[in-house]
Amino acid sequence: MRRIAITTAALLFAAPVLAQSTAEKSGVNSLVGIAPKTEDFVNEAARSDMFEIESSKLALERADDATKSFAKQMITDHQKTTTQLKQLVTSGKVKAPLPTAMSSPQQKMLNKLKSLQGDDFTKQYHSDQVSAHKEAVDLFKRYGNKGQNADLKTWAATTRPALEHHLQMAQDLNK
Repeated sequence: MRRIAITTAALLFAAPVLAQSTAEKSGVNSLVGIAPKTEDFVNEAARSDMFEIESSKLALERADDATKSFAKQMITDHQKTTTQLKQLVTSGKVKAPLPTAMSSPQQKMLNKLKSLQGDDFTKQYHSDQVSAHKEAVDLFKRYGNKGQNADLKTWAATTRPALEHHLQMAQDLNK
């Protein structure tokens, strides 16, 4: 009986945290322009970088020259933002754990890319880059405008223009 009471109490206290994380994961926060919680932002930003880097490494092996050039820049730029985010966390300025793996949907996208070659790969990579950068721009915009942690908020706001440039570059690949 006591175990049930403790479990129930833990779930009640965790519910607001889970609800907000669920709202972020489901896209509800994005639709209404609500800033993600700091932990959600760190999670999503780090995972986004992981996907960008890993998918771009594949593009270096499988894509045309214009796409390879784009991929090189994505690797360089996203390794830089990964390092910056890690520094914010390890310095103690940001109190949030860093994820160690991509999200399940990102891993599925990467697995799909791994199964493709030639034009099929290139088209899918271009599409994935546009959608990933749209999501990243939205995430960084919301946190940069209304985030909770001042240092992270500043970093998000100063990083967003580069992500907007990446989005434009990704869209231009399709022309």
